[in-house]
Amino acid sequence: MHHGAPIASEFSAPIDDVGLVPFGRGGERGLDARTLGTRGTQLETLAGLGLPVPAGVTVPVPNVPGLVSGVRTLAALELVEGLAGSTIGTFTGSAPGVLLLRLSASAPLEAAGLPPVLTGLGFDITSIPSDFEAHLAADLHHVWWQTASFVAEYALGVPGDLVSALGFDHADARDRVAPLLVLCAAEGSGPWPAGPADQLTLAANAIAARWASPRAARARRNQSLPDDLPLALHLEAVHATAHESSGYGSATSRDLESGLFTPSGTFRRGIRGADEAGRAQRTLEELPGGVSLLTRVLAELEAQLRQVVTVDFEFQGEKIVLMGVEAMLRAPARALTSLAVDLAMRGITDEATAVAAVRPGHVLDLMFPRPRLNGSELLLVSGLPASPGASVGRIALTSDDAIDLADEGHTVVLMASETTPADLPGMVAAAAIVTSTGGSASHAAVVARGLGRPAVCGASALRVDIVNGTVTSGEITLSAGDVVSVDGDSGRVYVGEIEIRVPDPSLALTTVLQWADDARRLGVRANADTGADAALAISLGAEGIGLCRTEHQFMGDRLPLIRRVILAHDADTEARALAALADAQREDFRDLLRAVGDRPVTVRLLDAPMHEFLPATAAEAEDEHQAKLVEHMHESNPMLGVRGVRLALLHDGLYPAQVEALFTAWADIAASDGVRPQLEVMVPLVSIPAELIMTLRTMRRVNQEVATRTGTLVPFKVGTMVETPRAALMADKLAQYAEFLSFGTNDLTQLTYGFSRDDVERRLLGPYVERGLLDVSPFTELDEHGVGALMEIAVQRARSVRPDIKLGICGEHGGDAISVAYCERLGLDYVSCSPHRVPIARLAAAHAVLTP
Repeated sequence: MHHGAPIASEFSAPIDDVGLVPFGRGGERGLDARTLGTRGTQLETLAGLGLPVPAGVTVPVPNVPGLVSGVRTLAALELVEGLAGSTIGTFTGSAPGVLLLRLSASAPLEAAGLPPVLTGLGFDITSIPSDFEAHLAADLHHVWWQTASFVAEYALGVPGDLVSALGFDHADARDRVAPLLVLCAAEGSGPWPAGPADQLTLAANAIAARWASPRAARARRNQSLPDDLPLALHLEAVHATAHESSGYGSATSRDLESGLFTPSGTFRRGIRGADEAGRAQRTLEELPGGVSLLTRVLAELEAQLRQVVTVDFEFQGEKIVLMGVEAMLRAPARALTSLAVDLAMRGITDEATAVAAVRPGHVLDLMFPRPRLNGSELLLVSGLPASPGASVGRIALTSDDAIDLADEGHTVVLMASETTPADLPGMVAAAAIVTSTGGSASHAAVVARGLGRPAVCGASALRVDIVNGTVTSGEITLSAGDVVSVDGDSGRVYVGEIEIRVPDPSLALTTVLQWADDARRLGVRANADTGADAALAISLGAEGIGLCRTEHQFMGDRLPLIRRVILAHDADTEARALAALADAQREDFRDLLRAVGDRPVTVRLLDAPMHEFLPATAAEAEDEHQAKLVEHMHESNPMLGVRGVRLALLHDGLYPAQVEALFTAWADIAASDGVRPQLEVMVPLVSIPAELIMTLRTMRRVNQEVATRTGTLVPFKVGTMVETPRAALMADKLAQYAEFLSFGTNDLTQLTYGFSRDDVERRLLGPYVERGLLDVSPFTELDEHGVGALMEIAVQRARSVRPDIKLGICGEHGGDAISVAYCERLGLDYVSCSPHRVPIARLAAAHAVLTP
């Protein structure tokens, strides 16, 4: 925003006199918006396509002073009359009507705050025949008042408060005529003229004076527009005829709900700019002559502008003229997607152009529920937008309560301070999740994205009181069972029920995504932990599974299985616990592999911070021995403690049990279903090559044991997560043993920055972004300079040892369009993200190739 000195600009330089330009004749002379103004170029576009425009002329920027001074006035009037084929201001009786003049202005740049359109020019207001149709006469009085009152103030110098007082004193425009004529003669520089030429000169003066006023100058500065931004004027003929045979309206090329090419809009009868009170809006189907011309017009304009378009039109009988066209730059996703496909199908563009025209945000709009807000919503709390979508439901404060409410047939919103693996059943039962702590990579956020549930995390103003069954934010307190609405895209939670728009992915989106698949180089996989997740991901276009988090199979009711392994007090107890764990996972792996079929699937061995598997306190332990173990195993920083491969090497039966279950499941489904998944086993949190070597030996030994028992030696590749800076720097050493590397960008970001993820997302990242220290959260968009630099080193070093090594990412950055583009530049082989973000990743991967 600018205040103070005028803004210098290119418009200070003089432009050659180009004369008056009839609508549609400027393009052939090479004139553009600098000379003709934006409306002049719109009319050139319309006329250049052979579409009907009004009879009229543009007074170009250098010629406006000639109209203001009166030098060009007669020439302009004669030209308009010649184009219209009629005399301005002459009333006709056989078919009641009169030819009016409309004067409007536009600048070389789009600008708000332009002077008003003046339609009531060219006729003598005191000479309207008494037998004129009542509606037409009323319209003429109204447009005359609007024009004359403006001109009286800005050209004749009548004080504005006196003009305004007339409007208040006389409700009917007909009753304002005589007082305004008297006021002009008494308070102004001269009487209101009866002739068209003098009226036009005064109107041009009024527009120039308004544009030069301090009010208009402030408006330009508020828009960062030059102070010397000039105007072009547009003078057109308006055929004012019987009310039932003329009118005006607007039409849009697409149905904004369905996205299909279906001209839609409304019109009113009478003169544009007249009083619309009591004047019904009518649908285009009632338009005289039908919508066939508008259909052709809108199809031509879409092809030319390659945008959803809206046209303003006027009609007289069955004759339509176009007043202007506007590209709908913020058209709904469904309309933009359908347009992109239609243009490609018609051969106007190609498939690559169609793919580039659809943005990842459009996919979100089409794939996820969205709230319909009207401004009356009561905000309960704001947090981080952790998982997209929107839902309405009754508040549940615990996992058990969520299950109970869902069993009763209610839609549920689980609201908690945080979630843990034990809460999974309630999270599955809930339609949305809200937590007061955590961030976009917290347990609640990751699970919500995997389930396709909207989630808001880090809503720090929210106080959850399980004992009293309430949630409080500021002055608002709600009870369990009350209704709230969750918007996972904005991070807002509202009191009560708001309207939700149900998603309905269109055929056009399916087509665009198929074309995107043809264009992209990067593979797109999904993070999926169950057969159902995998089936969903594949239905959304995933080429395989890039991450199966086996620890997620031990959430909820199965948590005791892994807990017994970790807390076993002797070898026999641990062996029994491991056998139970393997039995449970074997069936899970069968479901997963069966859903995957012959596609690649990366199974990550157990990896989660120790505290997620243990009782929260010693008091929650089953016995005194467990209580001592829980106290002994407490970690100050669980994310950097005994987890992943470290835990497995301390409990050396853990990974063998998992691998035995996995290989046996593979052998079983290969025999029963005839499918051979491309199995990749991933070792988590490796930072020392020896950790990988020891685990690989275990895998090979177990595979031989399974082969002896089943007769099937399972083909598999081994790889590791790169989630510590040391692993990235040691990638060449790891690549001597690993056949693939997968960047765990969530943890790699945390460790590169030295951030405690949940803490900084709750307290630090918001202020950092607000103060400009960060452009965006690095947990949302991959940090190319730090984390990306480590990834680049790892890629180069790994491929120097093993050129054919497969490289991918499996953090949630795999579903972020900007991060996907960086992965393309880095030369990775695939990205992996939550199932519901697969379509976004497919499109983003194509964009990375088409618009690098």
